[in-house]
This record gives sequence, C-alpha cells and structure tokens, in this order.
Amino acid sequence: MSEPARTELRALRDRLDGLTFRDAARLGRKLKDRRADPAKLEPQFEAAEALVAARLAAVPTITYPDLPVTAHRDELATAITANQVVVVAGETGSGKTTQLPKICLELGRGIRGTIGHTQPRRLAARTVGQRIADELGVPLGGAVGYTVRFTDQASERSLVKLMTDGILLAEIQRDRRLLRYDTLILDEAHERSLNIDFLLGYLRELLPRRPELKVIVTSATIEPERFSAHFGGAPIVEVSGRTYPVEIRYRPLEVPVVSSGADDPDDPDHEVIRTQLRDQTEAIVDAVAELETEPPGDVLVFLSGEREIRDTMEALRSASDSPMTEVLPLYARLPTAEQQKIFAPHAGRRIILSTNVAETSLTVPGIRYVVDPGTARISRYSRRTKVQRLPIEPISQASAAQRAGRSGRTAPGVCIRLYSEQDFESRPRFTDPEILRTNLAAVILQMAALGLGDLEGPHAVPFLDPPDGRSIRDGVQLLQELGAFDRSGALTEVGRRLARLPVDPRLGRMILAAADEGCVREILVLAAAMSIPDPRERPADREEAARQKHARFADEHSDFDAYLNLWNYLREQRNQLSGNAFRRMCRDEFLHYLRIREWQDLVGQLRSIARDLGVTEQDEPATPAQIHAALTAGLLSHIGLRDGDTREYSGARNAKFVLAPGSVLTKRPPQWIVVAELVETSRLYGRIAARVDPESVERIAQHLVQRTYSEPHWDAKRGAVMAFERVTLYGLPLIPRRRIGYASVDPVVARELFIRHALVDGDWQTRHHFFRDNAALRTELAEMEERARRRDLLVTDDDIYGLYDARIPAEVVSAKHFDGWWKKQRHLTPDLLTFTRDELLRDEDADEHPDTWRSGDVSLPLSYRFEPGAAADGVTVHVPVDVLARLGGDAFAWQVPALREELVTALIKSLPKDLRRNFVPAPDTARAVLAHMDPDGGPLLDALQRELRRRTGILVPLDAFDLDKLPAHLRMTFVVENTDGQEVARGKDLDALQHRLAGSARAAVADAVAGDLQRTGLIGWPDDLDEVPRSVESTSGGHTVRGFPAFTDVGDAVDLRVHPTEPEQLAAMAAGVRRLFRLSVPSPVKAVERQLQPRSKLVLGTNPDGSLTALLEDCADAAVSALVPGIPWTRAEFERQRARLTDALTATTADIVRRAEAALGALQQVEVALPDKPPPAQADAITDIRTQLSGLFPTGFVTATGAAGLADLTRYVTAIERRLERLPRDLAGDRDRMARVHAVEDAYDDLVAALSPTRAAAADVTAIATQIEELRVSLWAQQLGTAGPVSEQRIYRAIDKVLRG
Repeated sequence: MSEPARTELRALRDRLDGLTFRDAARLGRKLKDRRADPAKLEPQFEAAEALVAARLAAVPTITYPDLPVTAHRDELATAITANQVVVVAGETGSGKTTQLPKICLELGRGIRGTIGHTQPRRLAARTVGQRIADELGVPLGGAVGYTVRFTDQASERSLVKLMTDGILLAEIQRDRRLLRYDTLILDEAHERSLNIDFLLGYLRELLPRRPELKVIVTSATIEPERFSAHFGGAPIVEVSGRTYPVEIRYRPLEVPVVSSGADDPDDPDHEVIRTQLRDQTEAIVDAVAELETEPPGDVLVFLSGEREIRDTMEALRSASDSPMTEVLPLYARLPTAEQQKIFAPHAGRRIILSTNVAETSLTVPGIRYVVDPGTARISRYSRRTKVQRLPIEPISQASAAQRAGRSGRTAPGVCIRLYSEQDFESRPRFTDPEILRTNLAAVILQMAALGLGDLEGPHAVPFLDPPDGRSIRDGVQLLQELGAFDRSGALTEVGRRLARLPVDPRLGRMILAAADEGCVREILVLAAAMSIPDPRERPADREEAARQKHARFADEHSDFDAYLNLWNYLREQRNQLSGNAFRRMCRDEFLHYLRIREWQDLVGQLRSIARDLGVTEQDEPATPAQIHAALTAGLLSHIGLRDGDTREYSGARNAKFVLAPGSVLTKRPPQWIVVAELVETSRLYGRIAARVDPESVERIAQHLVQRTYSEPHWDAKRGAVMAFERVTLYGLPLIPRRRIGYASVDPVVARELFIRHALVDGDWQTRHHFFRDNAALRTELAEMEERARRRDLLVTDDDIYGLYDARIPAEVVSAKHFDGWWKKQRHLTPDLLTFTRDELLRDEDADEHPDTWRSGDVSLPLSYRFEPGAAADGVTVHVPVDVLARLGGDAFAWQVPALREELVTALIKSLPKDLRRNFVPAPDTARAVLAHMDPDGGPLLDALQRELRRRTGILVPLDAFDLDKLPAHLRMTFVVENTDGQEVARGKDLDALQHRLAGSARAAVADAVAGDLQRTGLIGWPDDLDEVPRSVESTSGGHTVRGFPAFTDVGDAVDLRVHPTEPEQLAAMAAGVRRLFRLSVPSPVKAVERQLQPRSKLVLGTNPDGSLTALLEDCADAAVSALVPGIPWTRAEFERQRARLTDALTATTADIVRRAEAALGALQQVEVALPDKPPPAQADAITDIRTQLSGLFPTGFVTATGAAGLADLTRYVTAIERRLERLPRDLAGDRDRMARVHAVEDAYDDLVAALSPTRAAAADVTAIATQIEELRVSLWAQQLGTAGPVSEQRIYRAIDKVLRG
C-alpha cells in the first residue's frame, strides 16, 4: 500500500468519532482490512456523517413542565454526566418517566446513538412515547418513536425510542453490544420482571465493553440500594412525587368474640381471648360504609380475581341506598368500553373494584380512599407439577405501600387494610422477582442461541437475584420436551429456529411442527390467538347473551377449532362490511375490536417471520388431526388421560387436573386430551382443550417417550421373536400393551430365542432338510432315553444351542434372516447344520426295553416316558379297546426287564420294618432273587414270596407288600385306544378300566367279529343256525380280535350277541337259553295258579316280585333251570331239551311254588315280629336283619336262589326268627356276633367291588355269599344246622383264593 493511501486511511480513521457508534464499528472493521480502498469507503463515511448531522438537526426545543423531577434536573444531569450508571428513585407521579429522556437529549445524548427507553408493558410504551412527542412538539415516529411486538414506529433518525423490555432483549440477538444506543433508560425496574432482571444482568457485563453507554435505572422507592449495589455502587438520585398524607387504618378480619357474663372466673381458659373470622365481602362492605363518613372521593378496592369482583359488586350494590354511588369493575380482560368508564368524568362517588392491575400499571383518577384486603393472585411456577399457578397469597409490604399510595394523589387519603398491623409487619418486604417464580425456558433458549452465558456456574450471567437451580433445570427440561435441547442440554437445530420466533417457545414449536404436519395457516392463527387476551368479551351484565353469541363458533371436539371458526367468520365479515359496520358488528356480538385487530396484525407478523424461516402456508385446508398434532408438539407435557368415568384427568408427572368450566369438552370428556395451559387456582385446570389420539402423540414425542418391553417370546407363525411394548409419556400410558418385533429392540436376545425355540425346540414350520433330519435323529435318541429312564444319553438343549450358535452368523435373528442367509450358505456347506449321532449322543444304553408286550396271542405296543411326576411317567401299554376285556393283570405286574430290579427293590422297601430288616440291603436282595424268578411262573408277588422264603426261611404275607408305596413309574399305565388310534381312557388299574369300558369293549368286539352272526327279536332257535359257535375271530389293526357269541335275554325276546369274554358269554347264554325255552314251550303259569288253594294264594300274593303272576313266572324260570342243567349249543340239543320241558315244566313249577310258599311264609312271620320303632338298644340289630332280608329276597329271588336253594332260604329266615326271639335277652352277645358277620361281609364287598360284573357273578364268588348266610345260621340258630362246615376263616380263605385266582 502506498504512503498516500495510508494517509487517507488515517484521515478516515480520525473521522470515526463523528459517526454513530454502529457506523463507527462497521466502518472501523473495514479500515482494518489491508485491502481497504479509501476511495470506495469515502461515500460510506459521507453518508454516515450526514446521518449524524440529520440527527443533530432533529433535536427539538426542550421544555420542562412543572413536575417534581424538574427540580432535580441539574442533579440528574450532573449524575448522568459523571457516571455510567445512575439509579433514579421516585414515587409514581414524579415525572421521571417522561422527563429523563429530555434531560438526556439536553446533555447531547441521542446523537451518536439512540436513547432507548424501556417500559414493562406495550400500552405504556405507546402512551409514554406519545406524551414525550407531544411535550417536544414532534410527531410520534420521528424524533420520538416506539417499538412493541410486531409494531415498529421508530426509524434510523429517531432520537428517543420507547419499547418494551422484551424488544430490547430481542435486539441483543442482532446487536450483541447494543451499538444502536448511547443511552438506555430501564423504567419501572422495581417490578423485577424476567426481562428486566435479564437486562440488568446483561448490561452489567456489557458496560465495561461499552464505556460510552449510559444506563439509567428508574424505580419506585423500593430497594433502590440493590440496583446501586448491582452496578458497583452507582449513585442514587431520589425525586419525590406529588403525594398527600395517607392515614392507615387496620380492620382485621379476625375479631375478638365478646364473652358473656356467665363465664366462670375459675375456668383456666377464662383469660383466653376467643376470636372469629369475618367474611371478606362483609368486611369490604363495612369498610366502604365507614368511608362514607369521610369527605367526598372515589374508593378503590383491591380484589384477587374476577369472581371476587363479581361477588363484591353484588354485595355493594345491595348494601348501597344512594343513587349517586356507582360500582365499577376493573381487570385486564374487561372490555374496552367498560374500561373507559373508569376514566370518564362522573358525578357522585365511585367504588372501583380492581385486581392488582391498578397497583402499578394504571393510574385511576379521583381515588382518595383504598380498601386493601391484603391478598392477590401471584403467578408462581410449581416445580412439582411443572405448571404456572395463580394462588391467592398475602401481598408484600412494598405492594401494600403501592396500594396505599393510590389514595394520596389528589388530597389526604385513607387506606383501610383488612388485616392487622402485626400481620403487615410480619410480611416480606418485597414481592419475589419473576425470575424466582416463573419458568425460565424462554430466557434459557435466548441465552443459548445468543451464546450469552449460563444461568448458573462460573460463566453465569450476574443476575440481581440468581434463579433457583431447580427452576433452571425445569426450564431446560421444557426445552428438551420441545426438542430445542438434546439430552445433554446442547442447542439443536430446532432450538436455533425456535429462538428466532418472538413468541413463547411452546407456540414457536407448534409453528415449526405445522410445517411438517401441513397446517401452517391454521397454527399461525392459533399461535397468535394464544398470545393475546381472548377477543370474545363477556360483560358481567350480559354474560348469558354473550355466551349464546359465542356458542356458534364452538366445536364439540376442540376448543382450538372455536378460534379457527371465529377467525374464518371475522374474515368473511371483514370482506363484506365497511370499517364502521365491522366495528358495530364486533360490539353487537361481544367481540373486542382492538384485540381482533391485534390478532390480525400478529398473524401477519408471524406469517412474515415464518416465511423467513422457510415455513410457508399450505394450499389445502388442514384436517383437525393435523392441527392437533402440530399443537401437541408444543404441549407434550399438557397431555391428559381420563381417570375412568370421572371428569378428572391424569397429567404429566402424576398431576391431576380437570377441564376449565368453559370448555366444550366438559359435556362428553374424551379419553385423551391436550390443553393449551395448566393453571392452578382453587385446583388445577386445563384451559383450551382438544381431543387427541395417543398414537399421534407417540409419533410426535419420539424423543421423550419411555419404551419398556416385556415378555419376549417366539412366534412360530410370524417366524420372529415378539414382545409387548409399553409406551409412556411422563408416566401416562400412551400404548399400554402393543405386540412388536423384538429383533430391533434387542437383537442378541432375539437371536438366542430364535435359535432356542425355532431350531432347538423345533417350533417352526420349515422345509429345510437339516431341520427334518435333526428332528428325526433327536426323536430316535430321545426314545432311547425314555426306555432307559435316563437323561444323560442325549446332549442337553444348551449343547444343541451351542452347536447352532457357533455355526449361524450374529445377524440372523429371525426366520426371515435365516432363510436369506441359508439360501446362499447351503450351496457352500450343505451339511453345516446337519448333526450326527456322535454330536448328539453321549452314551448308549444296552438294557432291554421291548417295543411290544405279548399277552396271550395279543401283541401290545409300548411307549416310554421319563418325566417324574407326570401321569404317563414310566411304561405305557397301548391297548385296543376290542381286546381290553381279554387281558389279565398279573403278567403286567412284572414290568419290562429294565425296570424289574427297581420294582422288586421298591416292593421289599414297602414291607413293614420288622420284615424289611431281614432283606437289607434291599437292592442287593432284589438283584439276587430276580435271578431265580420266572415271569411265566405266576403272579409277581407269589414268586417274590416264594423266593424270599427260599433264601431266608421267612414267610412274607402277601398283604405285607404295600403297593401304594410304589413309585408311579413302576406301575404300568394302560391307554385304551379306539380303532382310529385315539385315546379313549387311561389309568394304572386295568380291572377298573375293563369295568368302566365294558360297554365300549363289547361294542368294539362286536363290530370287529360279529359280521352277520348277530340276531335280534328271537322267540325260537334260528332256522339258519345249527350251532352257536363258542368263539369267533378276526384280525384288526395287526392284532387278533376274539368274540364269544351267546343268546341274550332281552325280556320279551332273545338276541344273539357277541360278547368280549367267555365268562360274559356263559352268563348271558344261561339266561338267554332259559328265555328261549320259555318262549318255545307253553307257559305253565295259569295251570299252576288254578291248582292253588286260597290260603296259598294269600301267602304267595305278598312277595318281592310284586304280584302272584310275577312270582309264578319266576318259579317257571327256576323250573327251566332245574330241568335243563347244561347249556345247549346246537339246535338238535335245544330241540331235545324242549321236548322234555313240554312234559315236565308244569309239575316242576308247581313243586317249586310249594317251596317258595314255605320261604315266603317264614318271611311274613319275621316281618310281623319286626318292630316298626325298635328300642334304641335293638336298632342296629333290626337294621341288620332288614338288610339281610333285602339281600335274600330280591326281585326274581326264586330263579336267583334256584329250586335246590329254596329250602336253605327257608332255613335262613327261620334263623332270623330265632335271633329275634333271643335279642331282648342277649343284646351284648347279638352285638358281638353281628360285628363278626359285618367284618366278613366287608371283606366280601371289597372283593366284589374289585371284580368285573361277570367275574363277580361266577359260582366261586356267589358261593362266598352263601357261606356268609350259613355263618349267620351257625351264630344265631345253630340247632337248625348248616349245609356244611363254615367259619370266618374258611370264608376269608375263599376270598383270598378268588383274589389270587
């Protein structure tokens, strides 16, 4: 660079001090560039100098009105000149707000930079700007301008700029050093809003880098020393306001109760002062009445909310008789027309009922008296519920002083406090600053976006009151909810875009989500609507009319849609009506015109900002689902799940809330809702709600939802591992239970379950050859294990899993993955997954485990199972139902050879101890005796008894072996199957199965072998049948089925049927042939009846068969049995016997009738002797006799007894008669004899129960019953004699013989 050029650059550098700070910084950076061209920079310097000249020329003539601050003008000017920061303290009305900018202008400020003047509210920024412009005589927007959200009435030539503190905070994003300003006035700093506290902290950091910047902090006389200390001991200039003395009167709600004269002076509580609490509304009415005695003046009453205002208004109007007293409300949501009444001239007295909006924000004219209940709704953020609460709290001393100060503006005033002086003294001096009681999300987001430092830690912004760490964490948590921060707390791309939107972060997130959901137009309208007060007015005196007008905009599913309906309606009306007509329409339909204008302007501004971010409106209208999805993106912690059928909702983090009364959803509350805000007053309310779908919430809240998985399981149908997913958002179950594929969640576990269930357990439908071959090999080896009753032959499932695990890649986690891999791999290594016997078998078993069991000529399949505790554990015999009846149980008791040693060991161990000790150790004894026992030599227990006696000389009674102690697997299981192989029944007791399935077995045998042999309805021997075969056979299912034909008595005819066993055949054939003879030979009944004497008919008429004719038929049957001792199996034999019967049947029947008459005569004598109501001592004996008689005389007793047995029957009855005669004299002896008989009868009953019906009817079994009757004769009527030797021991031996036989 040449020397002339350097000279020119130095000249330009010298001119920087004459430019605005912003231009000086910009051009100074260019001068530092080595490639700077003085010729090109000269025009820029000239333009910058022209701007300074224009600003200097724009300084108006400055005059000061007669205000208290004017008297301190010189003091203020000196302090501002000498100090970088000045704190100005003064009461409202001192004029500091409007005069400080003029003092700064007079000091030459506002030339190189603008005088920035912040206000806490937009209304104040506009009105103060107008007042300053009016006093300076310049138009608003020129030398004096203002900027509020979305409205900019300031320019580059503005010397003084009024703005909200939020606007200044937003400008920091673009101008980190605030070079646009040379002076900043922070007005109303005592309100300690969040923005003010942030600006105070930021400016303290900025001032060392901007030594030319002046900062003036104005405050009411509330803690100005703290502001001074914050800025390193900045000077404080106090200016006084125009106030009059205020008398403070304390009228607490708690008043003492006047005691009655009847109090006992000796009562220890006599000195205690009792109090009661007055109603606040009544106390206000009394306070207003008290002030009526004071000089004229308006009364300002502070109340907590709109509901309290309405209640108090009604009470005051009812209590006031003066027509000159007017009661008016004042609160933020009051319609404009109602607010204007407050400031309009009036006659008489006014009583203004106001929220704390009149404490600092508004100056109500004419106020001379104040009634202060001492409470207010103060916004507080609840760290527990994560919502902004509006609880009613006692106000601070500073707020109480502010309220009292409202009464000393025009004349001496009075402030009545409805609490005690002690209560006032105990209250905190100041209200907590907003930074300590609000969510810090917006501040944290801006600080992160601007890189301004942290809220805590070594790089924290120096706040006047540092925020609580928990509040900071809650703010970060909200930003993480919105996706502005990631889990580590770092700013995301969504966060950067969100920081550029000048709205609440929740609303900003909705706008960004709207671009993805396709509903930008609708969300811009809703975001703007939620940023302003509700434009729908509800005047107290016309509330019902307003509600009816607004009802047409409602939507039954969403309060948000009501805003959209209203917006569309207003747009239509705006296009159709003129400006004045539109205003009248708004007034008539209870719509706030100014708020609608603000709404429209805000939508336009948001549209412009969104466009800059690349968020553009869609062409088609959005659906409610799209709109609610975008809204949900900003309200994820405002989701609610209805609790059952109640109206209460469960919210995030265990919060409980209900819908606000004005919501359309209160009529039919949906299951899931989203609400715009959660506000706690008397309880937690959700305002502005809509129905939502939990699936859409899950989609939007992907970064927040908690997913838990349970019950991973293999699904053979899907060929994949599935699990149940539970999705929760802040504890709310969005998806309580959803079945999903588990491979994406935990591929390692999914792979393991796939291999274990699909490949190892075989729970998979596939055609892979290796799978089939491995299954066949494992089945073969498993059968070997079952037979050996061992679990150590085949390798374990874990071993097989290891074989597959080592050969299958890690990425194979399902059937689909496996098929894709194996399709390629099988061509390279086709036997990779085919196992060999050596791989699966540890050892082989050489014990004998037959596949079949032979019983006579029947071969029965065997199966084995080794599963202790299972019903089928051990050996199972599969028995076709058609051979069931032919099987005997003795052979099966021997078990298969492999289990015999264990069986004999168990039998020895089941012996009583005194016997068992002779055969220890039991396993060695069992092994020794088995070597000499032959399974074909008889029953197992008999063989074991003989061998034990041979070895030791000790006789072991058979009943000493306790079969109940045998392990279940040592007793064979019998499974009865039909011809299709399906199981019919199973059990360990073969006799019981035979008894239970007798009918099924009979039918199966008949179906298998009967062919055309069976006949029905026979009354004579069939002509085409010469002989009834003793047995018939056929082959079915690989085994021989044998049946036994026999004539079977069916009453009026005879059937020829095939029976499953020979004993059944014989029993059926005897009765069937007898019936066939009776049907073939003329009946002797009438002939015999004609021969009877009247006395005989009388005796015979009373009989167990029921009638005389039935008895004679019974006797005729018995005669046939007596005349035909054998069973004719051929037609020739049958015909020979029939011829014989024709000649002798009548005479034989008559003879049997005479014998039956003797037995019935004896029976009738006994029945006469039996008492109806026996004495208690004889009751058991009489019962025993009646039981005995019922057994002796069943229906058909003659045939059952037989012709030869009727004489014995008469003797048995006579013995009973003798017993009755001796009973009264020998009760003890009778009881002893009866006990002995009962013991024998019980043993016989047990025998019959253990036998099949056919076996129980056999002669050797029925003979035991006869012996018991003979035993009774021997015990009670020995003189009558018995048919042969009889004793209890003989009967027991006969029972044992049947059991063994």
